[in-house]
Amino acid sequence: MKQLAINGGTPIAAGQFIETKWPPVCEATAEKIKQLYLSREWSFNSAKEQEFEQAFAAYHGAKHGIFMTNGTVTLECALTVLGVGPGDEVIVPGLTWIATAAAVKYVGAKVVFADIDPMTAALDPAAFEAQITPRTKAVIPVHLYGGMADLDQIIAIAQKHHLAVIEDCAHMQGGKWRDRGVGSWGDVGSFSFQQSKTLSGGESGICLTNDDKLAELLYRTKHIGYSRYDQQGQAGTPPPPELLCHNYRGLAFSAQILLDQLDGLPAIIDRYNAFTDRLRELTRDIAGFRTQAPGRMASPQGYYAYGLIFDGPEWDGIPRTRIAQAIRSEGVLGVNGTYGPVYKHLLFNLREEDYRNSGCPITERLSERMLVLMHWHMNHLANADALASAIRKISDNRKELCEC
Repeated sequence: MKQLAINGGTPIAAGQFIETKWPPVCEATAEKIKQLYLSREWSFNSAKEQEFEQAFAAYHGAKHGIFMTNGTVTLECALTVLGVGPGDEVIVPGLTWIATAAAVKYVGAKVVFADIDPMTAALDPAAFEAQITPRTKAVIPVHLYGGMADLDQIIAIAQKHHLAVIEDCAHMQGGKWRDRGVGSWGDVGSFSFQQSKTLSGGESGICLTNDDKLAELLYRTKHIGYSRYDQQGQAGTPPPPELLCHNYRGLAFSAQILLDQLDGLPAIIDRYNAFTDRLRELTRDIAGFRTQAPGRMASPQGYYAYGLIFDGPEWDGIPRTRIAQAIRSEGVLGVNGTYGPVYKHLLFNLREEDYRNSGCPITERLSERMLVLMHWHMNHLANADALASAIRKISDNRKELCEC
């Protein structure tokens, strides 16, 4: 028995944990950005935007990519082109970032929360189906942290009830389901490239779709009504009269950064999967502890973070914040809490509707018992060893943390 570092003991992982700076930077990309700047081709369907759209869509097995300014407006535009609006309901998981639910409000529809699967932390198919009403128009399954939503079951349920499927893939760049990229299975796939993501463009996002009509509508919606085939400064053909269009254009600078990072994505995904395999093996016998399960048919799994779940009775009376502090004190970086139920988030505090009692008990439980390790700390197998050692030490001495 060794005293925990949080209580004055020696950190078990001191000097072992390797820190990775994120987002990554590259001199070759910096030079390309300079040349792009000098070219003056910064936006308006520039050649670099088109190049990234095509490459990213092909990587994920989709026909079309529509590049936008961030991963929130991608969801909003997806809902818009699928005809979702006032009077409609959209089902989203209880555990996700607020953008998933906020986008539904942006188009005037009602958010309906469904519970999550306790293993993957993604939308539970049975809970989704139980929330369907005659007003339901769409569902947004979220591939959360390091778990994929069960696309086979969710899409089958959606088809049975004639619902649109928008995959929220903000956390899942490079992930595949049955050997085909996420984001290419539903009607539209939405990705975020915000600075903390696996592919980082500062701020930007993309919609993927295999539907020619939806692709054209998505482009018009983000590009003030222009068709992809219109020339700059020439209005060309008008958008459909009922389609509300915005200026949600992305920038060529972000597209260049992302295009260069895309080349290295397979190697990153391989490292992350090796990390999670090792951590799972090293911790499988720790009482009351488990790691977030990957998607049932993930091939491979993508990662934005990795869920560390302390939900056995052995950890009752020990707050997750205390566990996180103890892990960090042992010399392991990047371990924090989950988002928590989106319907309780201060930034989703909408006065016209009270979502606070949304009937999602698994969401509530995991929000209190799950920590997440950010993806860039998964670049080194040595960090899996350090994290496993810290968790084992804390487990062996958990009475030091108990507030019973």
